[in-house]
Amino acid sequence: MSLVNVHNEWDPVEEIIVGSALQAYFPTDDTNYLAIEEIDSHTAAKLAGTQLPQQIIEETEEDINIFIEHLTRLKITVKRPTQIPQQHKPEIDGWRTNKYFCYCPRDVLLAVGNTIIETPNVLHYRYFETLSYKEILLNYLQSGSKWIAAPKPALSPQVTYLTTAHSNDVASSSENNLALANLEPLFDAANILRAGRDLFYLVSNAGNELGAQWLQNTLGNQYTVHPCRNIYSGVHIDTTFALLRPGLVLINPTHVNLDNLPEPLKKWDVLVAPTMVESAYSALQPISSAWIGMNLLMLAPDLAVVDAHQTELIRMLEQKGINTLPLKLRHSRLLSGGFHCITLDVRRTGTLENYFI
Repeated sequence: MSLVNVHNEWDPVEEIIVGSALQAYFPTDDTNYLAIEEIDSHTAAKLAGTQLPQQIIEETEEDINIFIEHLTRLKITVKRPTQIPQQHKPEIDGWRTNKYFCYCPRDVLLAVGNTIIETPNVLHYRYFETLSYKEILLNYLQSGSKWIAAPKPALSPQVTYLTTAHSNDVASSSENNLALANLEPLFDAANILRAGRDLFYLVSNAGNELGAQWLQNTLGNQYTVHPCRNIYSGVHIDTTFALLRPGLVLINPTHVNLDNLPEPLKKWDVLVAPTMVESAYSALQPISSAWIGMNLLMLAPDLAVVDAHQTELIRMLEQKGINTLPLKLRHSRLLSGGFHCITLDVRRTGTLENYFI
């Protein structure tokens, strides 16, 4: 029986991968990092290739371990990545970079049905990140799961990245000024939300049109991949939408309105997220905006893991009959990952269904 079996974002979770902040390094300063991430070049150059302060790593691991304790009490199987030491920087097609730490499995692995896909990520330093999950992937393969790797992209610095730092020294986030050329399939797994036979794919600086086409061709006519355009060019979809249960979606009002809401979701009730509570625990510049606060994880249709600071969001969810598990992830903005980002749910109860008939 395949250990990978997941069809949406809300059915009760049975098994999940949780990332780690151990060996956390800032990426090497290079063109693609400045094109994709909203960080100024001076800060990027100052921090490039350096390890995060040990206090930040330890506090993050403490928060993750508390989270895992709650998952274990709910009888959810938890898998963790293998720590692979930082090694020499291999040279590929004229570029080289250090390896990123395995904090966000949601970015590099996509689980759909009984298939797990290594995605063609858009940043150099994530090129080999899935090696940290190799033992887990082998276990899934041996259980009968399908294991697919998308074509490795060239990520040529000269032609892949269209946008570099602007006059204000910050990467662009306008919908009409995307950073990725459409020359090869490129996407992070966190560009995608699953709703049964329908997958929502954010066209952004972390996913191009060819990436959506590759995913549709690979999954076949059993699924429909909906490219979501002109919504948010920054990076991932899970600070823009959260699919809470059939018929209910949470939206980020700074990205989404009734005009650009994907057509299928116009049939659902829309819950507009409140302004996020700002939180910071480090003097280092955060990479993610405060909207990482809506990066919640549904453990069941009536249970969500939510940033404990977001009391107004918690109240709104509870008014909709969704119980909450308020937890802290103190350095989520600096490490660019909330509870949805740092996990990959690989098995949930339930079957493949059509929620937009």
